[in-house]
Amino acid sequence: MKNETNPRTVTAYAAERPNAPLARTTVRRRAVGERDIVIDVRFTGICHTDLHQVAEDWGTGTFPMVPGHEIAGVVSEVGPGVTRWQVADRVGVGCFVDSCRTCDNCRAGLQQYCTGEVGTVWTYNSTGRDGLTTYGGYSTELVVDEAYALRIPDALPLDAAAPLLCAGVTVYSPLAHWGAGPGRKVAVIGLGGLGHLAVKLAHALGAEVTVLSQSLRKREDGLRLGADDYRATSDPATFTELAGRFDLILNTVSADLDLTAYLDLLRVDGTLVQLGAPEKPVRVNAGALLSGRRSLSGSQIGGLPETQEMLDFCGEHGIAAEIELVGAEGINEAFRRLAEGDVRYRFVIDASTI
Repeated sequence: MKNETNPRTVTAYAAERPNAPLARTTVRRRAVGERDIVIDVRFTGICHTDLHQVAEDWGTGTFPMVPGHEIAGVVSEVGPGVTRWQVADRVGVGCFVDSCRTCDNCRAGLQQYCTGEVGTVWTYNSTGRDGLTTYGGYSTELVVDEAYALRIPDALPLDAAAPLLCAGVTVYSPLAHWGAGPGRKVAVIGLGGLGHLAVKLAHALGAEVTVLSQSLRKREDGLRLGADDYRATSDPATFTELAGRFDLILNTVSADLDLTAYLDLLRVDGTLVQLGAPEKPVRVNAGALLSGRRSLSGSQIGGLPETQEMLDFCGEHGIAAEIELVGAEGINEAFRRLAEGDVRYRFVIDASTI
């Protein structure tokens, strides 16, 4: 082990300005601190969030921007005070790399909801407590505090495990929080990057799973992944026949849907959880909530303990993402295809090509 006194330069793919194509460049990682580890990035998932951040859809970004928060790799170096990791350990990093660590949410393992002065430090397009811009996983190496890395079980291939660090925990968290399991009926709106993992996880948890998709185009996939039923929302009969059926509905899409119609599919005390981020404000008819003591909620990724729990669960049940592996030269094409919904079901970058 060793501790460097100077920052390290790594190769990465970055957007130099909003909406610019990503291109090969170099960025400066911080020096390896007392409790830092260096991760040799092997694979990084391409998340829809990456498209939004590069396009500044969610606010002003910091450029050059290196996206990527679904990172799987191997520890290549550890700081002198590191106790959790050794060189060659298989690790992952998700959507954040630091938080205040002292607020009520951080102490509860909900670092994604940090309310401290530091706040949640996102893996990229954020500012660390050292004042430096964070750069994501579209790069060859990552330097991160040991507490914010997660162990990837040996049973999971690193490439297919990468999307679990965001997409996987995004759907696992509400499934766990709202008690998906035997005797519970769960519906998943959309069979995409999030939805296909929601189906796999809900099925493994023992719930009865129904996919609600605009068409039946992916029905065969849905049933193969573990769905018990697959219904087209373009068919009005779907909403009539399934009224009052579900305990939990996960909305994994960002489209502007009539959520009132979906709330009517819930049983008394059922919950619809919004996971996608629609461009327009969500509106519902209050009657759909009042008539069945139903709830409309939201959920954002998961904290460190829950993400590790999810990874361990996936390792035990052989659950990983369905992926299309791309080289660095294919990142921009993958962005284009993802924007058009042309992927089954998650793009992953082979970082060795960076």
